[in-house]
Amino acid sequence: MARPFGSFDNGRQLPTVATVVANPTKMSRCAHLGTQQSAQRNALFIDADPDVREMLWKVLDPRVWNIRHVPDNNTALALAGSRHFDRILTSEKTSGEEDVELLRKIRNIRPHTRLIILTDAGTPADVIACMREHAFSYFSKPFSLPALADMVITAAEEPCWDDGIEITSATVDWIRLAARCDLKTADRLIQFMHEIADLPQPESDAVGFAFREILMNAIDYGGHFRSDQYVEISYVRAKHMVMCRVKDPGEGFTLDEIEHAAIANPDDDPIRHMELREAKGMRPGGYGVLPTQKLVDELIYSEKGNDVLLVKYLGAAPLSD
Repeated sequence: MARPFGSFDNGRQLPTVATVVANPTKMSRCAHLGTQQSAQRNALFIDADPDVREMLWKVLDPRVWNIRHVPDNNTALALAGSRHFDRILTSEKTSGEEDVELLRKIRNIRPHTRLIILTDAGTPADVIACMREHAFSYFSKPFSLPALADMVITAAEEPCWDDGIEITSATVDWIRLAARCDLKTADRLIQFMHEIADLPQPESDAVGFAFREILMNAIDYGGHFRSDQYVEISYVRAKHMVMCRVKDPGEGFTLDEIEHAAIANPDDDPIRHMELREAKGMRPGGYGVLPTQKLVDELIYSEKGNDVLLVKYLGAAPLSD
């Protein structure tokens, strides 16, 4: 099973951004999501395999969720035309292209349906297409079942999401988009970028973790987790290089102004930033920039400090000075 975007070689799965900040005891959320909901909600699952069915049973309370299983996309489309489903999960046995077409047809008649695509044959072009059609998320095999469970939970909890990620321009080699400054949108974006990147595992781990950290800083310190603020993101895939650009809406910073970050610690006091963060009432953390510098080949900030480039070279050493 493939590791999630940004996980480490020891196989330990990184929790989602929303889990890290909002709920350090995530597993308690996974016991039958929706037990406190009063209205019956409908979910439709297409030819789910036994492992996926077991996961869905664990995270969706049958007292709240009316779950229907159908054998194929055509049956799902017919059923979705006759009644509303809050969540739809496709089968991993279909291609990404087939599921994007299903998504397009369903959202023509049910524009606010949240659909998660599972596929055993997907491409970066399919991921871009599903983002344009406002899929909630996209997983291609082999995928992480715990990561999928987290996304199902997010889809069930998120009150409003259609405007969370907007593509402004996209090819498989160069993507530009805007993402809302909230945690669940960040989790969705990280999964989409994992699927688009399609990198060898070591590079995927490094770029994924670095992108996660820079994005987290952008929506936290730049966007202040405000849903009316957006970060601008560009992703470029060249033959021997991957580049990510993240620009936040904030006022920027200089290294002299971030004494609460680990990168500003003096050599003789490597945990000073932890004491400063606690004194200021800030959340635990502050390590983002430091490991990011180790994981990518170039980390370049703009003069203002709210615009950053991450560069990772693939299969070739960077050009010498």
